[in-house]
Amino acid sequence: MTNLSVSIPDKLKERMVDLEEINWSAVARKAFEEKIKEIELLKKIASKSKLTEKDVREISRKINGEMARKFRSM
Repeated sequence: MTNLSVSIPDKLKERMVDLEEINWSAVARKAFEEKIKEIELLKKIASKSKLTEKDVREISRKINGEMARKFRSM
């Protein structure tokens, strides 16, 4: 198995030390694996899409506008 160094803020490290019963390497491995699966799924979906970049930008603009309206009305 390969080792990987990860930088974290000092405050986070202090909190992790307080939870010494947790296997932080296993937590990190699982998080990495889940993120990779998520990205692979998105790439698979995107590869089958018939949308153009222009279509995607337009959809994104509409979603962002709707979200901004929603949060302004709260």
